[in-house]
Amino acid sequence: MNIVLIGYRGTGKSEVGAMVAWHLKMDYAGMDAEIVRRAGMPIPEIVEKYGWSRFRNMESQVARELSEKDNLVIDTGGGVIERPENISALRKNGKVFWLTASVDVIVSRISSDTQRPALVEGKTFTQEVAEVLAARMPKYKNAADVEIDTDHLTPDQVAARIMEMWRP
Repeated sequence: MNIVLIGYRGTGKSEVGAMVAWHLKMDYAGMDAEIVRRAGMPIPEIVEKYGWSRFRNMESQVARELSEKDNLVIDTGGGVIERPENISALRKNGKVFWLTASVDVIVSRISSDTQRPALVEGKTFTQEVAEVLAARMPKYKNAADVEIDTDHLTPDQVAARIMEMWRP
């Protein structure tokens, strides 16, 4: 059984995922990192060169492959919920934890991140986060087994909550 972390970028999936994996002696898999490794280029370059569709196809392939493994903590990309088949695959052998945060907290956490391409053209960064997050909220909610608000929690506290709720 796997632990699957979903949520918008900046909600703590990567840091918390690594902590949970270490504490539970599970393997850790970062989907975005795996896509970057396979493509041999950062995500903005993948999107610029091949488009979002190609990136999403790669993401779906990685989701299918990871869902076949066991005893993993899977840190998904923020848009993994854009394709229902990704969540179907990941839920087959996983419990899905949705890490949430407010727009202001997300913006403060990721404003210096240059490794993610814009999702909405012609908007300020805060407007983009708010718009994309609003569109994705129902998809995250539908995909999640458990929701954890990370706004006022440290990564250690989020990891502890996941481990408390984890039932292999």
